[in-house]
Amino acid sequence: MSQIRHPIIGSVELEGTEGLHEVHSPHSGTLVGSVTYAGFIQMTTAIAEAEDAFQLFRKVSPAERSRILHETSDRIAAQKEEIAQLITCESGKPITYSRIEVDRAVFTFSAAAKAALRVDDDIAPDLLGAPNAKGRTLTYRYFPLGVIAAITPFNFPLNLVAHKIAPAIASGNTVILKPAPQTPLTSFMLADIMREAGLPNGVLNVLPCDNDVAEVLVMHESVKMLSFTGSAAVGWKLKSLVPKKKVTLELGGNGSAIIDEVKDWDSLITSLTHAAFYYAGQVCISLQNLYVKREFYDEMLDKMVRAAKAIIPGDPMQDDTLVGPMISEAATLKVKGWIDEAVSLGATMHSGSYLPPNYLTPTVLTNVPESAALFREEAFAPVLLITPYDYITEAITKINTGHYGLQAALYSSDEKIIDIAYNQLGVGGLIINDTNNFRIDTMPYGGVKDSGFGREGIEFAMREMGEMKVMVRRN
Repeated sequence: MSQIRHPIIGSVELEGTEGLHEVHSPHSGTLVGSVTYAGFIQMTTAIAEAEDAFQLFRKVSPAERSRILHETSDRIAAQKEEIAQLITCESGKPITYSRIEVDRAVFTFSAAAKAALRVDDDIAPDLLGAPNAKGRTLTYRYFPLGVIAAITPFNFPLNLVAHKIAPAIASGNTVILKPAPQTPLTSFMLADIMREAGLPNGVLNVLPCDNDVAEVLVMHESVKMLSFTGSAAVGWKLKSLVPKKKVTLELGGNGSAIIDEVKDWDSLITSLTHAAFYYAGQVCISLQNLYVKREFYDEMLDKMVRAAKAIIPGDPMQDDTLVGPMISEAATLKVKGWIDEAVSLGATMHSGSYLPPNYLTPTVLTNVPESAALFREEAFAPVLLITPYDYITEAITKINTGHYGLQAALYSSDEKIIDIAYNQLGVGGLIINDTNNFRIDTMPYGGVKDSGFGREGIEFAMREMGEMKVMVRRN
Protein backbone atom coordinates (compact mmCIF):
# COMPACT_ATOMS: atom_id res chain seq x y z
CA MET A 1 0.00 0.00 0.00
CA SER A 2 1.35 3.44 -0.91
CA GLN A 3 2.34 5.78 1.87
CA ILE A 4 1.02 9.26 2.70
CA ARG A 5 3.44 11.74 4.26
CA HIS A 6 2.79 15.17 5.73
CA PRO A 7 4.96 18.24 6.36
CA ILE A 8 7.48 17.78 9.16
CA ILE A 9 7.31 20.94 11.26
CA GLY A 10 9.43 21.06 14.39
CA SER A 11 8.74 17.87 16.30
CA VAL A 12 5.62 16.66 14.50
CA GLU A 13 4.28 15.58 11.12
CA LEU A 14 1.15 17.61 10.42
CA GLU A 15 -1.31 17.15 7.58
CA GLY A 16 -0.73 19.86 5.01
CA THR A 17 -3.43 22.43 4.39
CA GLU A 18 -3.03 22.63 0.60
CA GLY A 19 -4.27 19.22 -0.48
CA LEU A 20 -2.95 15.79 -1.41
CA HIS A 21 -0.37 15.37 -4.20
CA GLU A 22 0.32 11.95 -5.65
CA VAL A 23 3.73 10.60 -6.69
CA HIS A 24 3.68 8.23 -9.65
CA SER A 25 6.38 6.05 -11.18
CA PRO A 26 7.70 7.64 -14.40
CA HIS A 27 8.10 4.12 -15.79
CA SER A 28 4.82 2.40 -14.99
CA GLY A 29 2.60 5.25 -13.86
CA THR A 30 1.72 3.35 -10.69
CA LEU A 31 1.11 5.25 -7.48
CA VAL A 32 4.23 5.28 -5.28
CA GLY A 33 2.86 7.45 -2.50
CA SER A 34 1.37 10.82 -1.66
CA VAL A 35 2.26 13.94 0.28
CA THR A 36 0.15 16.77 1.60
CA TYR A 37 1.36 20.28 0.79
CA ALA A 38 2.10 22.96 3.37
CA GLY A 39 0.41 26.34 3.19
CA PHE A 40 1.57 29.83 4.13
CA ILE A 41 0.75 29.55 7.83
CA GLN A 42 2.45 26.18 8.14
CA MET A 43 5.55 27.50 6.41
CA THR A 44 5.70 30.47 8.77
CA THR A 45 5.30 28.13 11.73
CA ALA A 46 8.11 25.91 10.44
CA ILE A 47 10.42 28.91 10.10
CA ALA A 48 9.73 29.88 13.71
CA GLU A 49 10.36 26.29 14.83
CA ALA A 50 13.64 26.19 12.92
CA GLU A 51 14.71 29.53 14.38
CA ASP A 52 14.00 28.32 17.93
CA ALA A 53 15.82 25.07 17.24
CA PHE A 54 18.84 27.01 15.96
CA GLN A 55 19.27 28.81 19.29
CA LEU A 56 19.77 25.40 20.91
CA PHE A 57 21.50 23.54 18.11
CA ARG A 58 24.22 26.14 17.64
CA LYS A 59 25.34 25.24 21.18
CA VAL A 60 25.47 21.50 20.47
CA SER A 61 29.08 20.36 20.44
CA PRO A 62 30.83 19.55 17.16
CA ALA A 63 31.39 16.06 18.53
CA GLU A 64 27.64 15.50 18.95
CA ARG A 65 26.87 16.88 15.50
CA SER A 66 29.53 14.56 14.13
CA ARG A 67 27.98 11.61 15.96
CA ILE A 68 24.56 12.33 14.46
CA LEU A 69 26.01 12.58 10.98
CA HIS A 70 28.03 9.36 11.39
CA GLU A 71 24.94 7.58 12.68
CA THR A 72 22.94 8.88 9.73
CA SER A 73 25.59 7.58 7.35
CA ASP A 74 25.54 4.15 9.01
CA ARG A 75 21.74 3.94 8.94
CA ILE A 76 21.59 4.89 5.27
CA ALA A 77 24.08 2.14 4.51
CA ALA A 78 22.03 -0.37 6.49
CA GLN A 79 18.87 0.52 4.50
CA LYS A 80 20.59 0.75 1.14
CA GLU A 81 18.31 -1.48 -0.90
CA GLU A 82 15.09 -0.07 0.53
CA ILE A 83 16.19 3.50 -0.17
CA ALA A 84 17.47 2.64 -3.65
CA GLN A 85 14.17 1.04 -4.61
CA LEU A 86 12.26 4.09 -3.42
CA ILE A 87 14.54 6.38 -5.47
CA THR A 88 13.91 4.26 -8.56
CA CYS A 89 10.15 4.13 -7.98
CA GLU A 90 9.93 7.92 -7.58
CA SER A 91 12.41 9.10 -10.20
CA GLY A 92 12.73 6.29 -12.73
CA LYS A 93 16.48 6.18 -12.13
CA PRO A 94 17.87 2.75 -13.08
CA ILE A 95 18.29 0.73 -9.89
CA THR A 96 22.05 0.26 -10.37
CA TYR A 97 22.49 4.04 -10.26
CA SER A 98 20.07 4.45 -7.37
CA ARG A 99 22.31 2.12 -5.39
CA ILE A 100 25.32 4.22 -6.39
CA GLU A 101 23.46 7.32 -5.21
CA VAL A 102 22.86 5.71 -1.82
CA ASP A 103 26.56 4.86 -1.56
CA ARG A 104 27.42 8.45 -2.38
CA ALA A 105 25.06 9.73 0.32
CA VAL A 106 26.72 7.39 2.82
CA PHE A 107 30.04 9.03 1.93
CA THR A 108 28.57 12.55 1.95
CA PHE A 109 27.26 12.23 5.50
CA SER A 110 30.46 10.52 6.66
CA ALA A 111 32.58 13.32 5.18
CA ALA A 112 30.36 15.92 6.86
CA ALA A 113 30.76 14.09 10.17
CA LYS A 114 34.52 14.44 9.90
CA ALA A 115 34.28 18.08 8.82
CA ALA A 116 32.02 18.86 11.78
CA LEU A 117 34.90 18.11 14.14
CA ARG A 118 36.92 20.90 12.53
CA VAL A 119 34.20 23.53 12.44
CA ASP A 120 35.39 25.36 15.57
CA ASP A 121 39.04 25.35 14.53
CA ASP A 122 40.47 28.84 14.25
CA ILE A 123 42.39 29.58 11.07
CA ALA A 124 45.52 31.71 11.39
CA PRO A 125 46.56 33.29 8.09
CA ASP A 126 50.10 34.46 7.43
CA LEU A 127 50.29 38.22 8.01
CA LEU A 128 53.12 38.42 5.47
CA GLY A 129 55.27 40.73 7.53
CA ALA A 130 52.80 43.61 7.60
CA PRO A 131 54.52 46.42 9.54
CA ASN A 132 51.56 46.96 11.86
CA ALA A 133 51.16 43.23 12.61
CA LYS A 134 54.04 43.02 15.05
CA GLY A 135 52.92 41.68 18.40
CA ARG A 136 49.53 40.59 17.08
CA THR A 137 47.94 37.36 15.96
CA LEU A 138 45.00 37.13 13.59
CA THR A 139 42.54 34.25 13.46
CA TYR A 140 39.16 33.70 11.85
CA ARG A 141 36.34 31.21 12.09
CA TYR A 142 33.05 30.56 10.32
CA PHE A 143 29.99 30.86 12.57
CA PRO A 144 26.59 29.33 11.66
CA LEU A 145 24.07 31.59 9.96
CA GLY A 146 20.80 30.23 11.32
CA VAL A 147 17.86 28.95 9.29
CA ILE A 148 18.74 27.76 5.78
CA ALA A 149 16.20 27.26 3.01
CA ALA A 150 17.09 24.20 0.91
CA ILE A 151 15.33 23.56 -2.39
CA THR A 152 16.26 20.39 -4.25
CA PRO A 153 15.56 18.76 -7.66
CA PHE A 154 14.13 15.38 -8.64
CA ASN A 155 17.16 13.73 -10.19
CA PHE A 156 19.18 12.94 -7.05
CA PRO A 157 16.49 12.88 -4.35
CA LEU A 158 18.88 11.55 -1.70
CA ASN A 159 22.41 12.78 -2.40
CA LEU A 160 21.59 16.31 -3.55
CA VAL A 161 19.42 16.65 -0.44
CA ALA A 162 22.40 15.36 1.54
CA HIS A 163 24.54 18.11 0.02
CA LYS A 164 22.25 20.69 1.62
CA ILE A 165 21.49 19.04 4.94
CA ALA A 166 24.85 17.45 5.88
CA PRO A 167 27.01 20.61 5.69
CA ALA A 168 24.26 22.69 7.29
CA ILE A 169 24.10 20.41 10.30
CA ALA A 170 27.88 19.99 10.47
CA SER A 171 28.22 23.76 10.75
CA GLY A 172 25.42 24.19 13.32
CA ASN A 173 22.57 25.52 11.19
CA THR A 174 18.96 24.40 10.92
CA VAL A 175 17.17 23.60 7.66
CA ILE A 176 13.80 23.88 6.01
CA LEU A 177 13.74 21.56 3.02
CA LYS A 178 11.41 21.88 0.06
CA PRO A 179 11.91 18.62 -1.86
CA ALA A 180 11.13 18.24 -5.55
CA PRO A 181 7.44 17.56 -6.18
CA GLN A 182 8.30 14.51 -8.28
CA THR A 183 10.46 12.85 -5.61
CA PRO A 184 9.51 13.98 -2.07
CA LEU A 185 9.22 10.56 -0.44
CA THR A 186 12.98 9.92 -0.32
CA SER A 187 13.40 13.16 1.66
CA PHE A 188 10.89 11.98 4.23
CA MET A 189 12.71 8.66 4.53
CA LEU A 190 15.97 10.54 5.13
CA ALA A 191 14.28 12.72 7.77
CA ASP A 192 13.07 9.57 9.55
CA ILE A 193 16.60 8.18 9.52
CA MET A 194 18.06 11.40 10.92
CA ARG A 195 15.48 11.55 13.69
CA GLU A 196 16.38 7.97 14.61
CA ALA A 197 20.04 9.03 14.60
CA GLY A 198 19.28 11.59 17.29
CA LEU A 199 18.83 14.82 15.34
CA PRO A 200 16.99 17.26 17.64
CA ASN A 201 13.47 18.36 16.81
CA GLY A 202 13.19 21.36 14.53
CA VAL A 203 16.69 21.09 13.08
CA LEU A 204 15.35 19.52 9.86
CA ASN A 205 11.89 20.49 8.66
CA VAL A 206 10.50 18.96 5.44
CA LEU A 207 7.74 20.91 3.72
CA PRO A 208 6.47 19.98 0.25
CA CYS A 209 4.70 23.06 -1.06
CA ASP A 210 3.74 25.09 -4.09
CA ASN A 211 6.13 27.68 -5.51
CA ASP A 212 4.35 30.68 -3.99
CA VAL A 213 4.75 29.17 -0.52
CA ALA A 214 8.40 28.43 -1.29
CA GLU A 215 8.89 32.12 -2.10
CA VAL A 216 7.61 32.97 1.38
CA LEU A 217 10.29 30.65 2.75
CA VAL A 218 13.05 32.22 0.69
CA MET A 219 12.04 35.81 1.45
CA HIS A 220 11.30 35.48 5.18
CA GLU A 221 13.58 37.69 7.26
CA SER A 222 14.40 34.84 9.66
CA VAL A 223 15.78 32.69 6.84
CA LYS A 224 19.44 33.60 6.43
CA MET A 225 20.43 31.68 3.32
CA LEU A 226 19.04 29.97 0.22
CA SER A 227 20.71 26.82 -1.11
CA PHE A 228 19.03 25.95 -4.40
CA THR A 229 19.59 23.25 -7.00
CA GLY A 230 17.34 23.26 -10.05
CA SER A 231 16.57 25.20 -13.21
CA ALA A 232 18.37 28.42 -14.10
CA ALA A 233 15.12 30.35 -14.58
CA VAL A 234 13.82 29.53 -11.10
CA GLY A 235 17.19 29.86 -9.38
CA TRP A 236 17.97 33.33 -10.69
CA LYS A 237 14.42 34.49 -10.01
CA LEU A 238 14.68 33.43 -6.37
CA LYS A 239 18.08 35.07 -6.02
CA SER A 240 16.65 38.33 -7.35
CA LEU A 241 14.06 38.28 -4.57
CA VAL A 242 16.72 38.24 -1.84
CA PRO A 243 19.61 40.49 -2.93
CA LYS A 244 20.94 40.86 0.62
CA LYS A 245 20.94 37.17 1.56
CA LYS A 246 23.59 34.54 1.09
CA VAL A 247 22.66 32.34 -1.85
CA THR A 248 24.17 29.34 -3.58
CA LEU A 249 22.75 28.16 -6.89
CA GLU A 250 23.58 24.95 -8.73
CA LEU A 251 21.75 25.26 -12.02
CA GLY A 252 23.14 22.68 -14.39
CA GLY A 253 24.40 23.14 -17.93
CA ASN A 254 24.93 21.49 -21.28
CA GLY A 255 28.15 19.65 -20.53
CA SER A 256 30.96 19.40 -23.06
CA ALA A 257 33.93 17.16 -23.76
CA ILE A 258 36.84 17.85 -26.11
CA ILE A 259 38.62 14.92 -27.75
CA ASP A 260 42.15 16.07 -28.60
CA GLU A 261 43.59 12.56 -28.72
CA VAL A 262 42.45 8.95 -28.45
CA LYS A 263 44.52 6.32 -26.66
CA ASP A 264 41.98 3.54 -26.14
CA TRP A 265 38.85 3.60 -28.30
CA ASP A 266 36.97 0.94 -26.34
CA SER A 267 37.30 2.57 -22.92
CA LEU A 268 36.69 6.02 -24.38
CA ILE A 269 33.45 5.05 -26.12
CA THR A 270 32.23 3.21 -23.05
CA SER A 271 32.82 6.21 -20.79
CA LEU A 272 31.38 8.76 -23.23
CA THR A 273 28.29 6.62 -23.82
CA HIS A 274 27.70 6.40 -20.09
CA ALA A 275 28.26 10.12 -19.58
CA ALA A 276 25.81 11.07 -22.33
CA PHE A 277 22.99 8.60 -21.85
CA TYR A 278 22.82 7.04 -18.38
CA TYR A 279 19.68 7.91 -16.39
CA ALA A 280 18.26 9.28 -19.67
CA GLY A 281 20.73 12.18 -19.46
CA GLN A 282 18.96 13.68 -16.44
CA VAL A 283 22.15 14.76 -14.71
CA CYS A 284 23.41 18.34 -14.35
CA ILE A 285 26.80 17.35 -15.71
CA SER A 286 25.55 14.95 -18.36
CA LEU A 287 27.55 15.04 -21.61
CA GLN A 288 25.57 16.95 -24.25
CA ASN A 289 28.22 18.39 -26.59
CA LEU A 290 31.15 16.35 -27.88
CA TYR A 291 33.86 18.23 -29.79
CA VAL A 292 36.18 15.91 -31.70
CA LYS A 293 39.47 16.67 -33.45
CA ARG A 294 38.81 16.18 -37.15
CA GLU A 295 41.23 13.28 -37.57
CA PHE A 296 39.15 11.25 -35.10
CA TYR A 297 35.72 12.60 -36.07
CA ASP A 298 34.47 9.98 -38.58
CA GLU A 299 35.46 7.05 -36.41
CA MET A 300 34.08 8.71 -33.28
CA LEU A 301 30.74 9.38 -34.95
CA ASP A 302 30.46 5.83 -36.23
CA LYS A 303 31.31 4.29 -32.86
CA MET A 304 29.05 6.60 -30.83
CA VAL A 305 26.08 5.99 -33.14
CA ARG A 306 26.62 2.24 -32.89
CA ALA A 307 26.83 2.50 -29.10
CA ALA A 308 23.68 4.64 -28.94
CA LYS A 309 21.69 2.24 -31.10
CA ALA A 310 22.80 -0.71 -28.96
CA ILE A 311 21.15 0.75 -25.83
CA ILE A 312 17.60 -0.43 -25.27
CA PRO A 313 15.69 1.72 -22.75
CA GLY A 314 13.85 -0.38 -20.23
CA ASP A 315 12.47 -1.08 -16.80
CA PRO A 316 14.56 0.90 -14.28
CA MET A 317 14.18 -1.90 -11.74
CA GLN A 318 16.30 -4.21 -13.91
CA ASP A 319 19.99 -4.32 -13.01
CA ASP A 320 21.17 -4.03 -16.62
CA THR A 321 19.10 -0.95 -17.53
CA LEU A 322 21.21 2.09 -18.46
CA VAL A 323 18.44 4.32 -19.82
CA GLY A 324 15.07 4.44 -18.11
CA PRO A 325 12.23 6.92 -18.52
CA MET A 326 12.44 10.66 -18.42
CA ILE A 327 10.74 12.20 -15.42
CA SER A 328 7.54 13.17 -17.25
CA GLU A 329 5.78 13.24 -20.58
CA ALA A 330 6.02 17.04 -20.65
CA ALA A 331 9.81 16.96 -20.23
CA THR A 332 10.09 14.33 -22.96
CA LEU A 333 7.94 16.22 -25.44
CA LYS A 334 9.88 19.44 -24.82
CA VAL A 335 13.15 17.80 -25.82
CA LYS A 336 11.49 15.99 -28.74
CA GLY A 337 10.39 19.41 -29.97
CA TRP A 338 13.97 20.70 -29.69
CA ILE A 339 15.24 17.70 -31.68
CA ASP A 340 12.63 18.28 -34.38
CA GLU A 341 13.56 21.97 -34.53
CA ALA A 342 17.27 21.18 -34.87
CA VAL A 343 16.57 18.78 -37.75
CA SER A 344 14.37 21.37 -39.44
CA LEU A 345 17.31 23.81 -39.21
CA GLY A 346 19.67 21.39 -40.94
CA ALA A 347 20.91 19.00 -38.24
CA THR A 348 21.39 15.32 -39.05
CA MET A 349 19.83 12.81 -36.67
CA HIS A 350 21.81 9.55 -36.64
CA SER A 351 19.94 7.71 -33.90
CA GLY A 352 17.07 8.18 -31.53
CA SER A 353 13.30 7.89 -31.36
CA TYR A 354 10.38 8.85 -29.16
CA LEU A 355 8.59 6.10 -27.26
CA PRO A 356 5.40 7.53 -25.71
CA PRO A 357 4.74 8.72 -23.16
CA ASN A 358 8.13 9.55 -21.63
CA TYR A 359 10.96 7.55 -23.18
CA LEU A 360 13.61 8.81 -25.58
CA THR A 361 16.10 6.37 -27.01
CA PRO A 362 19.73 7.60 -27.08
CA THR A 363 19.91 10.29 -29.73
CA VAL A 364 23.00 11.43 -31.67
CA LEU A 365 22.95 14.50 -33.89
CA THR A 366 25.50 16.36 -36.00
CA ASN A 367 25.48 19.75 -37.74
CA VAL A 368 23.29 21.30 -35.06
CA PRO A 369 23.28 25.07 -35.67
CA GLU A 370 24.01 27.44 -32.82
CA SER A 371 20.57 28.99 -33.31
CA ALA A 372 18.87 25.74 -32.27
CA ALA A 373 17.55 25.44 -28.72
CA LEU A 374 19.24 22.05 -28.49
CA PHE A 375 22.63 23.75 -28.87
CA ARG A 376 21.89 26.60 -26.46
CA GLU A 377 19.86 24.96 -23.71
CA GLU A 378 20.25 22.12 -21.25
CA ALA A 379 18.49 19.10 -22.77
CA PHE A 380 18.45 17.03 -19.57
CA ALA A 381 17.80 14.06 -21.85
CA PRO A 382 19.72 11.25 -23.63
CA VAL A 383 20.86 13.53 -26.44
CA LEU A 384 24.41 14.01 -27.75
CA LEU A 385 25.64 16.58 -30.27
CA ILE A 386 28.92 15.73 -32.03
CA THR A 387 30.96 18.44 -33.74
CA PRO A 388 34.40 18.34 -35.43
CA TYR A 389 37.14 20.92 -34.90
CA ASP A 390 40.57 21.63 -36.35
CA TYR A 391 42.12 23.75 -33.59
CA ILE A 392 41.52 23.55 -29.84
CA THR A 393 40.54 27.21 -29.75
CA GLU A 394 37.57 26.45 -32.01
CA ALA A 395 36.14 24.00 -29.49
CA ILE A 396 36.82 26.36 -26.58
CA THR A 397 35.10 29.23 -28.38
CA LYS A 398 32.05 27.04 -29.09
CA ILE A 399 31.79 26.07 -25.43
CA ASN A 400 32.33 29.62 -24.20
CA THR A 401 29.67 30.96 -26.56
CA GLY A 402 26.99 29.22 -24.52
CA HIS A 403 25.44 30.73 -21.43
CA TYR A 404 26.21 27.71 -19.24
CA GLY A 405 29.55 26.79 -17.66
CA LEU A 406 29.43 23.94 -15.17
CA GLN A 407 32.02 21.28 -16.05
CA ALA A 408 33.90 20.32 -19.20
CA ALA A 409 36.26 17.49 -20.09
CA LEU A 410 39.42 17.39 -22.16
CA TYR A 411 41.09 14.22 -23.41
CA SER A 412 44.72 15.11 -24.06
CA SER A 413 48.27 14.47 -22.82
CA ASP A 414 49.60 17.68 -24.38
CA GLU A 415 50.38 19.99 -21.45
CA LYS A 416 50.19 23.04 -23.70
CA ILE A 417 46.67 22.10 -24.80
CA ILE A 418 45.67 21.37 -21.20
CA ASP A 419 47.00 24.74 -20.08
CA ILE A 420 45.13 26.57 -22.84
CA ALA A 421 41.87 24.82 -21.91
CA TYR A 422 42.31 25.40 -18.18
CA ASN A 423 42.99 29.09 -18.70
CA GLN A 424 40.40 29.80 -21.37
CA LEU A 425 37.35 27.60 -20.74
CA GLY A 426 34.57 29.44 -18.93
CA VAL A 427 33.52 26.60 -16.63
CA GLY A 428 33.55 25.81 -12.93
CA GLY A 429 35.53 22.61 -13.38
CA LEU A 430 37.76 20.95 -15.98
CA ILE A 431 38.22 17.17 -15.98
CA ILE A 432 41.30 15.85 -17.79
CA ASN A 433 41.17 12.42 -19.49
CA ASP A 434 37.84 11.53 -17.95
CA THR A 435 34.24 12.50 -18.63
CA ASN A 436 32.82 15.85 -17.63
CA ASN A 437 30.30 14.14 -15.32
CA PHE A 438 33.03 13.07 -12.89
CA ARG A 439 32.44 14.31 -9.34
CA ILE A 440 33.72 13.54 -5.87
CA ASP A 441 31.27 14.67 -3.21
CA THR A 442 33.93 16.53 -1.22
CA MET A 443 35.37 18.49 -4.16
CA PRO A 444 34.37 22.11 -4.82
CA TYR A 445 31.48 21.91 -7.25
CA GLY A 446 29.57 24.61 -9.09
CA GLY A 447 29.49 26.66 -12.23
CA VAL A 448 29.83 30.08 -13.78
CA LYS A 449 27.51 32.14 -15.96
CA ASP A 450 24.00 30.67 -15.90
CA SER A 451 25.26 27.45 -14.33
CA GLY A 452 25.26 28.86 -10.86
CA PHE A 453 26.63 30.89 -8.00
CA GLY A 454 28.80 29.71 -5.12
CA ARG A 455 30.18 26.22 -4.52
CA GLU A 456 29.02 22.95 -3.02
CA GLY A 457 31.15 20.09 -1.71
CA ILE A 458 31.05 19.51 2.04
CA GLU A 459 33.65 21.94 3.45
CA PHE A 460 33.04 24.47 0.68
CA ALA A 461 29.31 24.40 1.37
CA MET A 462 30.01 24.82 5.08
CA ARG A 463 31.88 28.03 4.33
CA GLU A 464 28.95 29.26 2.27
CA MET A 465 26.66 28.41 5.21
CA GLY A 466 28.75 30.36 7.69
CA GLU A 467 29.68 33.92 8.46
CA MET A 468 33.39 34.64 8.76
CA LYS A 469 34.39 36.44 11.92
CA VAL A 470 37.92 37.77 12.42
CA MET A 471 39.68 38.14 15.76
CA VAL A 472 42.91 40.12 16.16
CA ARG A 473 44.71 39.62 19.45
CA ARG A 474 47.42 41.95 20.73
CA ASN A 475 49.92 39.87 22.61
